[in-house]
Amino acid sequence: QVQLVESGGGLVQGGDSLRLSCAASGTTFPTAAMAWFRQAPGKEREWVASIDWESGNTFYVRSVRGRFTISRDGAKETTYLQMNSLKPEDTAVYTCAFSRSYLAYSIYKGESYTSWGQGTQVTVSS
Repeated sequence: QVQLVESGGGLVQGGDSLRLSCAASGTTFPTAAMAWFRQAPGKEREWVASIDWESGNTFYVRSVRGRFTISRDGAKETTYLQMNSLKPEDTAVYTCAFSRSYLAYSIYKGESYTSWGQGTQVTVSS
């Protein structure tokens, strides 16, 4: 059973930066991808970014492209989400997810991920 532990959330002002971390343990199978999703109050869960573990290729939802960067440290089985130029609309609970495999063009889909963290709150004030 893969366990994911997130850290790094908090309360910041618009324009500030935060870096989220997600450490995985119990990965008995190779990691295919890791991702960040977010859910704001009253809204559905939204995919934010993914990273293919082997290639390092990254993918982003349009609203964060150019502001957020997802990265990985394979030795630590950890993924990071560097969030710059934060906006109030980025306020949400951010959750990381782990994938053992995913179909082509499905790296952004929640169904591609088999393990999820507990989430960390990010609040951006205006």
